[in-house]
Amino acid sequence: MRSPRVTALLAATALALTACGSSGSGDGDPSGSSSASGSKGASPTSSTPTGPKEITIAFGGDVHFQDRVAHLATEPNGLKSLRPYLATADLSMVNLETAITERGEPMPKKFNFRAPTSALTTIDNAGIDVVSMANNHAVDYGPQGLKDTLAFKKKSPVPIVGIGKDEKEAFAPVELNPGNVSVAVLSSSQVREETLANWSADEDSPGIANNLPTDRMVKAVEKAAKDHDLVIAYLHWGMDYWNCPDQRSVNAAKDLQEAGADIIVGGHSHRFQGSGWQGKSYIGYGLGNFVWYSSRPYDKETGVLTLTVDAQAARAKPSAKRDKTVVTDSKWTPMVVGPEGLPIEQTGAEKDRLMQVKDERNECSGLAQSPDAG
Repeated sequence: MRSPRVTALLAATALALTACGSSGSGDGDPSGSSSASGSKGASPTSSTPTGPKEITIAFGGDVHFQDRVAHLATEPNGLKSLRPYLATADLSMVNLETAITERGEPMPKKFNFRAPTSALTTIDNAGIDVVSMANNHAVDYGPQGLKDTLAFKKKSPVPIVGIGKDEKEAFAPVELNPGNVSVAVLSSSQVREETLANWSADEDSPGIANNLPTDRMVKAVEKAAKDHDLVIAYLHWGMDYWNCPDQRSVNAAKDLQEAGADIIVGGHSHRFQGSGWQGKSYIGYGLGNFVWYSSRPYDKETGVLTLTVDAQAARAKPSAKRDKTVVTDSKWTPMVVGPEGLPIEQTGAEKDRLMQVKDERNECSGLAQSPDAG
């Protein structure tokens, strides 16, 4: 059994409750269901003083259900092989890089990804607690696909962050409470391409959370850090096929660190990159492909990043009031995307090789490899 799973509500909804005590066609909710927000139960408040001494948080990279992995979206337990790495953590997260729709027209771009709503059940059954959709494939099927995605988001069994009916919703955090640690999870994209150009959420228009410039994400992180024990920012960033972070990612990480983010991770480059400590933050620049259709050798190298958090220190004061990291340890589990499109943990000589690659990429990240040196 997994450790007690934490369930979530959008922070905006949770705060409200506290205060009270480019083409496509068609319209309407494709499922005909009500618009009640999907959640796994109400979250306890961050004022709870007791709980475990530490919690673990696991991150995987980019997930889609295209081509050879398409069948997994209709198999409720299609990702069960990932449970030992994700469901065993107190909180786990991946980037869901696809529109959730079976309608709409493909946008004029080189690659278009989509999946049926059943994919959300498959993801939930893998033990994943929250997904980001602030990425360059979330609106691959135009306005109709986006409309469907937002409708399915409301009923999703796993909370979705980084996309919304407007800017406020797209930048709103998801709230989770593993081990009575109040966690805010936010997400945004800074990959310059068609989605960011045409489908960035604004004051009165739907789309993904846009991190260029960083001011809106910084403001959202600052707000979350005032009343949460831990703040996680999941970014879609970096340059395709780069082993080391680009300057834009480095600058964004610094901005988010100063805003109060405790953990800053992300991906997009199709490569796992370096990770480590910087000030009070733990940063992971690249998580690589995770559930993926490509079989090119370097595109297959991936892993799971598992962080240990001092839960007692996190509960002691909100993130904004700390100047010391609460991330005490990190573990990288080296994996390779196998013939079925699923990541497989490596052993022996291949594990050693991948760990050496990880060490090299840690070095070019410029990040410290222990919390004391950060």
